[in-house]
Amino acid sequence: MRTEPSGVASAPELGPLPLTPDAADVYGDLLKSAPIAQREFLSTAAPQAARALAGLLNSGAVHRDPAGVLHVRPPRAALESWAAQREMEAAQARAAAETLSGLYTAVHGTGAAFVEVIAGKHAAREVFRQLQAGAHTEVRGLERGPYLRDTARVPEEVQYDALRRGLRYRCVYEGELLHDEAMLVAVRAAVGAGEQARVFPELPLKMMLTDADRGLVILPRAGGDDADAMVVYPSRLLDGLSELFWRLGAPIHATTDTAEPDAEPTAATQRLLALLTAGLTDEAIARDLGISNRTVHRRVSRLQELLGARSRFQLGVQATRRGWL
Repeated sequence: MRTEPSGVASAPELGPLPLTPDAADVYGDLLKSAPIAQREFLSTAAPQAARALAGLLNSGAVHRDPAGVLHVRPPRAALESWAAQREMEAAQARAAAETLSGLYTAVHGTGAAFVEVIAGKHAAREVFRQLQAGAHTEVRGLERGPYLRDTARVPEEVQYDALRRGLRYRCVYEGELLHDEAMLVAVRAAVGAGEQARVFPELPLKMMLTDADRGLVILPRAGGDDADAMVVYPSRLLDGLSELFWRLGAPIHATTDTAEPDAEPTAATQRLLALLTAGLTDEAIARDLGISNRTVHRRVSRLQELLGARSRFQLGVQATRRGWL
């Protein structure tokens, strides 16, 4: 799914866990040598040990007495205390958000309770990333392509991170996007990373839904050089956007297999049907599959004959009924 504008006010940022990747090594060394003067310990340690030691001291896993001597403490209690503090800060932030939201709604009207307009592409993009980073179960999207000329056409690292932690990605792409070779490559990269993708000839808008409680709609400005966004919170509007999603479309596969469709349905046949359903011309399909226009026409005719379809539209319907799409 491609990145685009979006922006809601950021919640207060919690401090990171005060431990570097080298902390375990330093903690292990201290277990063997403590109690030991800090100056003596660092004199023979690796250069990065000072930073790791600072994190251990901040977390409470290591204690330095008034004489500068380091003592090792059981880490579980120290880190659980750190975690409890952050949980309390998070609860306080949520309570503050509720209070401020009530004030905001009182000034801007009832709609402000479930809709927030974000001005400008930079703020919009930041919220686009925040919503994905904060999602717990899934991200869904309707993708009409990048509205802004400087928008990257590749899956962003935030999506790869989310997929690696088990988040489910589902996206419906507008068929016209597949005419763009760079976008097609980007879509394949997303599918290859685990995204479930579908294609539909024309989409009414560009949006993203995270879990079941957040929606983001991109609002391009005239001229195409900037865009705003609308963040939607739990409401009938969000329910409507969820209903709009995933009603139509045929799967896009990461494979580029072009084998003859002798044993229906092969990956190549499914790919051909997906492109066909998206409304692409024979020329565009041939370019995507790396075959000739004549071969595309022959395969389509054979599939129509096989499924008893009199038109390409009927072919798509019959293929869907058979579970080929």
